[in-house]
Amino acid sequence: MRCVVLGATGYIGGRLVPELLDQGHTVRVLARNPGKLAEAPWQDRVEIMTGDVTDAAAVTRALEDTDVVYYLVHSLVRRDFVEIDRQAATTVAKAAAATGVTRLVYLGGIKPDSDHLSPHLSSRVEVGEILLASGVPTVEFRAAVIIGSGSASFEMLRYLSERLPAMITPRWVRNRIQPIAIRDVLYYLTHAATLPPEVNRSFDIGGPDVLTYLDMLHRYAEIADLPHRRIVPVPILTPWLSAQWVNLVTPVPRAIAVPLVESLIHEVVCHEHDIAEYIPDPPGGLIGFERAVELALTRIRSFDVTTRWSDAEYPDAPSDPLPTDPEWSGGSVYLDYRERHTDASPEAVWQVIESIGGEHGWYSFPLAWSVRGWIDKLAGGVGLRRGRRDPHRLRTGEALDWWRVEYIERPRLLRLRAEMRVPGGAWLELSADPDPDGGTLYRQRAIFEPHGLSGHAYWKAIAPFHGVVFGGMVRNITGAAEANPVRAEENS
Repeated sequence: MRCVVLGATGYIGGRLVPELLDQGHTVRVLARNPGKLAEAPWQDRVEIMTGDVTDAAAVTRALEDTDVVYYLVHSLVRRDFVEIDRQAATTVAKAAAATGVTRLVYLGGIKPDSDHLSPHLSSRVEVGEILLASGVPTVEFRAAVIIGSGSASFEMLRYLSERLPAMITPRWVRNRIQPIAIRDVLYYLTHAATLPPEVNRSFDIGGPDVLTYLDMLHRYAEIADLPHRRIVPVPILTPWLSAQWVNLVTPVPRAIAVPLVESLIHEVVCHEHDIAEYIPDPPGGLIGFERAVELALTRIRSFDVTTRWSDAEYPDAPSDPLPTDPEWSGGSVYLDYRERHTDASPEAVWQVIESIGGEHGWYSFPLAWSVRGWIDKLAGGVGLRRGRRDPHRLRTGEALDWWRVEYIERPRLLRLRAEMRVPGGAWLELSADPDPDGGTLYRQRAIFEPHGLSGHAYWKAIAPFHGVVFGGMVRNITGAAEANPVRAEENS
């Protein structure tokens, strides 16, 4: 089949594309920022088009000569996500009907038995209704919590369990949930491509276990060999307060934690299993909760997490590229530039550069970085807890603590774009070039494009600390390369 995946840079889409390719389908993807796919292992096997799902012309071009369209887009991190998702779904529905698409496939959420749904759940239901009314045969899969390495729901569960030996929780932890393993979600999505044309409806999908969130916390602790967790549900914690707590304790930022928690205040259990009439259960049956957790932890511990929730852009983060260099687009830009010669080889320096962040830290004044991270979390930002996917290798577009990898020219240049809450755009560039006299010339640039008076005031306020923070980075990065040259060169 000729397939188009909308949302290929996201958590589900990034895993679905290689599954479709392995089954012999041809795949085209539409992405606002194709650069994020530059290092996807499957990028040279697909056709990549540039465009946004709200752009009717771009969507129509992407859907031409297509059989199946996978709609995996969700503007959850946008404040106006309800209107954006409505517009995007309407655009895709009209384009699919106009171009002769034979099948739409959409992944939404289970609809609870309640007349008072959260904005997040209401929007998911509305998108499904728009696509089902398009005139194009549509299948809507409705899932609850997805258990898989890198999913936002799993990361929230994992960090709450691992970091809190005792916790006070809201009453919703006793609500029933029917989680599903990411492998089973992908199984249903791939098999939906060949459903007969008369199938135009929604299907609830879930794993074999129905649990409470309380059960999930305790079972996770057992699987991860953690001591028994003491959990006390109380009636006073509202969903909003719960989301603030999740924001502080886990890497999941407030903008994502709020709709996730709002969804958990309802019981989300499958109402039917009609999908089995068209797609039989996977060989060996659907994966249970405990096995799904074991598979996710195995991937995390072996650094084999292919996609993460943080692959999506963070709300309110600057998305524009670095201002034109060296003219800086004619605007005001502040620059902290430092360089240092080292006897270490360029390969050794690059190994340290590409391993920066996460567990390796930032090679300068850890307390300052930690405090800045907590300030960002309190302000609803991402903080430092997103970590990194792999301890030694980065990919264009992935999240790295409070940065996003914007550009890699391996083994010479790494450019990071800040996603912390700052009044302007911020970038950090680290580079290693061979020195004509031997060794390596390490260069480092911190670039800040202020937005308004507050942006200028922000830079002036932190400038006195740059000598300690950025100067320390230069010394410690080159020092680390000199201390471990053999290991660095072997892993380059």
